[in-house]
Amino acid sequence: MRTNPTGPAHDIDSAGGQDELGLVEQAQPASVGLAPDDLRPGAGPVLTVAGKAALEHARAALAAADAVGQAVSEVTDLIRGRLTVGMVIGCTVTPLFDALATFHRAHPGVEISLLEDNSDRLLEGVRAGTLDLALIGTATATPEGLDALTIISERLVAAVPADHPLAKHLQVTLRDLAAHPIVCMPPGTGLRTVFDRACAAQSLQPAITLQASSADAIADLAARGLGVAILSDSMAANHRDRLTARTIDDVETSALLALIWKSPHGPALRELLLHSRRAFTTPDPA
Repeated sequence: MRTNPTGPAHDIDSAGGQDELGLVEQAQPASVGLAPDDLRPGAGPVLTVAGKAALEHARAALAAADAVGQAVSEVTDLIRGRLTVGMVIGCTVTPLFDALATFHRAHPGVEISLLEDNSDRLLEGVRAGTLDLALIGTATATPEGLDALTIISERLVAAVPADHPLAKHLQVTLRDLAAHPIVCMPPGTGLRTVFDRACAAQSLQPAITLQASSADAIADLAARGLGVAILSDSMAANHRDRLTARTIDDVETSALLALIWKSPHGPALRELLLHSRRAFTTPDPA
C-alpha cells in the first residue's frame, strides 16, 4: 500500500509501517476482540473481554432503538387508528358524546364508528372483538372476562299516572305489580334482566304486555294508561310531571349503566378511555 505513487512504499509488515498508518496486521488480534488462536483456518470466532463488553453495549443500543420504534408505532396507531363504539338502544348519555368529541379533537386521524344495539349483543361484540368499547345496561358490575367502568347504579321503580291504584301506595312490591299489565324494555337489556331475575327468584310471571327500547316510549305508554312502566329512578325522574314513581322494594339489585372493554387494548382505545373517564367524572357546570 502506498500513500504516494512516486514515493517510497510503506511496508505494513514492519512495526514502523503499522505505527504510521494505524493498521494492524491480519495475523494479529483485531481491535474488535478476536483471540489469536481462533484465527486459524476453520476456527470459529471467540470474543475477547473487550469484544464482549462492546457487544453488551450494542445490544443495549438495539433494545433502546426497539423501544423508540414501539413508541413511534403507538403514536402512529393513534393518528391512523380506528375505533368502533357501541351504545345501548334508546339511551342518550351526553358524557359519552362529550368524550367522543374531545377525543376526536385530540386525535382527528382516528376513525370512529358508533352503533346502537341491545346490551346483550353489545356485550358479545366486545368479547368477540368487533367492538372496542360499549355503553351497556347490565345487572353485573363487571361482566366476566371484561373490564368495566360503572356510570350509573340505580334501583328499579314502577311509574304510573296519578290516578292509577298503585300511585296511592307508599310501597310497591313485585306481587303488587303482578296484578297489572307491565310496560318494560325488551329482553337483552340490563333493566329487563334485573326485573326478570327478581321475578324468577319469587316464581312470579307478570304480564309484560308492551315492550319498548326507549325509556321515553315506555313512559308515554304508561302515561296513557296502557300499563305500569318499569324504569330506573333517573329515567322516571324525567317524567315526574305526568308519572308517579315508586321504588320496587323487593328488587334490591340495581340496574347498571357501564362502559365495557376488553384487555389488552391498543393506544387509541387507551386514550378514548381517558377521555371517557374525564367526561363521566366531571360534574355538570350547573
